[in-house]
Amino acid sequence: MRKLSVLIIAAVLTACGGGGGGGIAGPGIGTAACSADGQKQFVLDRLYEWYLWNELLPAGIDIANYASPEALVLEVTTQLGPQDTDGDPIDLFSSVGSLQADSDFFSAGEFEGFGFSWRFADEAQSDFRITRTFPDSPADLGGLARGHQVLTLNARSIANIVANEGISAFFGANDTVDFEIQPLVGNSFTANISKDVVTIDPVPQWRIIDAGNGRNVGYLELTTFISTANSALDAVFAAFLSAGVTEVIIDLRYNGGGLVSTAELLGDYLGGFGADGLIFSSTEFNADRASSNDSTRLFGRLGNSINLSQLIVIATRGTASASELVTNGMIPHVNVAIVGDRTFGKPVGQIGLEFCEKILRPTSFKLTNADGNGEYFGGLPVDCAAADDLNIAVGDDLDPNMIAAMAYLNSGACPVVSAPGNQQKATPTTNRSTPERDQSPQREFLDAF
Repeated sequence: MRKLSVLIIAAVLTACGGGGGGGIAGPGIGTAACSADGQKQFVLDRLYEWYLWNELLPAGIDIANYASPEALVLEVTTQLGPQDTDGDPIDLFSSVGSLQADSDFFSAGEFEGFGFSWRFADEAQSDFRITRTFPDSPADLGGLARGHQVLTLNARSIANIVANEGISAFFGANDTVDFEIQPLVGNSFTANISKDVVTIDPVPQWRIIDAGNGRNVGYLELTTFISTANSALDAVFAAFLSAGVTEVIIDLRYNGGGLVSTAELLGDYLGGFGADGLIFSSTEFNADRASSNDSTRLFGRLGNSINLSQLIVIATRGTASASELVTNGMIPHVNVAIVGDRTFGKPVGQIGLEFCEKILRPTSFKLTNADGNGEYFGGLPVDCAAADDLNIAVGDDLDPNMIAAMAYLNSGACPVVSAPGNQQKATPTTNRSTPERDQSPQREFLDAF
């Protein structure tokens, strides 16, 4: 998160996203500075110092106008921070959250919840679908699975919840929920599910695909960029190296980001052989912090770095942050194609400032690649559109994204699909731009409850 020197910052930057254990230590519980006003003042002072767009913040902001530190950071950054051409806030990321929850998520890969990710499958936000469940989580043990439609929650329709408190607020207020589920096949059923500790497997699957003529293609699904992924990535790339893999498909369709350090590690496995010593990314802070904190990250060759020739990134509109950092960082150095849908668009990141058992994560730096490209707030563009078909398992041979990825690797062209009007349909919607602003790590990086 945030540090007062380049070395300290490098240890805790959370890509395009957040947390990760440790930051500048602010006031602690039990001190006068942890009064309601003390917390708000701490947050405001740090925004003036570290916010990427601090030149937009007027002097004399009155903390009395904000109900809490959480409300202050949200309202200041969305109302006074940068706006897009439609007048909507660009900064959807600055937040105050639980220090313990951040530590659990980024260090141990754990969060308290039901253990599923989801999306609306329609623009009307009524078709609530499960995109994945985490193994051995309450949702998994309760029978929920990819593709299942949630009909009601505690006997309330999804439309009713959306029109009232919203999905995030509903799950935040209920530790036990009755899910009425319509599976892909068969009759609906009801499952009573309670929150518990969920452990994330950051690398749920990988394999080596025989592409014929002696070509081996490596496939890797990465759930999120957390420290528990590091050893798993080393093992996967050791296998890729042993198999002579030079073409990789990395599945980031539900990966909303995480730690910069893990993104840089993945960059080294992918590009450290061919781009050793070349620029992976540049990090730029505001004008007040630039001289002490701006930095450039070079690729470094690791023992299991592969000689990559082509990289396919499977993405959706939920692919964000560290996922985009890796993709954008590789573009100047190797043939990269994005399959599925364009990414979310988060070329910025946060640092972390600890105070009163909370953590402030203000957007504090922007990221560019070796070509100086980094203003992709509209997302990185897709090369081969493909649907995220919830009827098919992620990474399956029949997964439209895998079909498109292999077609591109084999021919350099996107496949022709059988669809009305011969149009390829990508993911219909994402949850990351909804007005509900629950910035718990599992929501921000996994769209998970």
